[in-house]
Amino acid sequence: MNYPKIELHVHLEGTVRPRTLLEIARRNNYALPVETEEELKALYDFRDFAHFIEIWILTTNALRTEVDFRQVVLDYAEEAASHGAVYVEAIFSPAERVRRGVGWDEIFSGYCDGALAARELHGVEVRLTPDIVRGFPLDEAEQVVRYSAKYRERGVVGIGLGGLEAEFPPEPYEPAFALARELGLPSVPHAGEVAGASSVRGALERLGAVRLRHGIRAADDPGLLREIAARRVVLDVCPLSNLRTRAVRSLEDHPLPKLVAAGALCSISTDDPAMFGTDLSRDCNAAVALGLDPQEFFAAGVEGALCGDETRDRLRALGDTFDWTAVQFAETQIP
Repeated sequence: MNYPKIELHVHLEGTVRPRTLLEIARRNNYALPVETEEELKALYDFRDFAHFIEIWILTTNALRTEVDFRQVVLDYAEEAASHGAVYVEAIFSPAERVRRGVGWDEIFSGYCDGALAARELHGVEVRLTPDIVRGFPLDEAEQVVRYSAKYRERGVVGIGLGGLEAEFPPEPYEPAFALARELGLPSVPHAGEVAGASSVRGALERLGAVRLRHGIRAADDPGLLREIAARRVVLDVCPLSNLRTRAVRSLEDHPLPKLVAAGALCSISTDDPAMFGTDLSRDCNAAVALGLDPQEFFAAGVEGALCGDETRDRLRALGDTFDWTAVQFAETQIP
């Protein structure tokens, strides 16, 4: 049977399945370097994290209009609901689209309209946590924050930091995250994905992170890991993403069991499911194969979510009343 899931880390641009991406590219007269679904899937065989970012930029630039952004949210809400998702915190990178000539309000309105409609059409609560892009200047980072604050009443609940982690440490973005806190937007940056424990510490100490996207390299620093566990900083772990980007050599090598054994709260997410050939069930099954209890990663999702108290209470009640003992798990085959 299916069971309820909370996903706190999914990039909306990376949820677009190949057929839909080709349709959107044709609609927007955007030239992709491929013409078929099979060719597009072949592009997603990433050599490393930097290659993933290169292909990410190439493909996601097909998204151009408010209609595109709304469609992306609704399509993923429908997909996630089919895997049991009841709450999703979705990421998008507005400054990337602005650099391609799309207006800030067109981007935010499209995504926010989609998030509202997702609840009505698919029964999934969707909140939005836009990313600042590493390598972009501070003035653009602060623009992301200001527009996010403008749309707080329409579902934007936090600010992230994504992109080339190893090349761009978190510290230079401290002023943008200080502004975010001033405007009531919590900090949920990527850290500890492909860079070491120092990246995690920088995100915690300088960006005021209340939750970490990935955070798996905290396993390399026992003292830091103990601190994360003691502070109950939830880690959004994406097992199959880490495998696809070569952040880990194999699923068996993934530090997730070590994180949980140390007391860290770990939620489970897909990251970029269309690009990584995964879905929410597959990532959750991978986590179970590594020894995690789905009731516990659901509870971590409840604790880490940036929603209001009413929604959190409803999610917690769902987890408390669901019959977790009846859940059966399918074996996840990792190619």
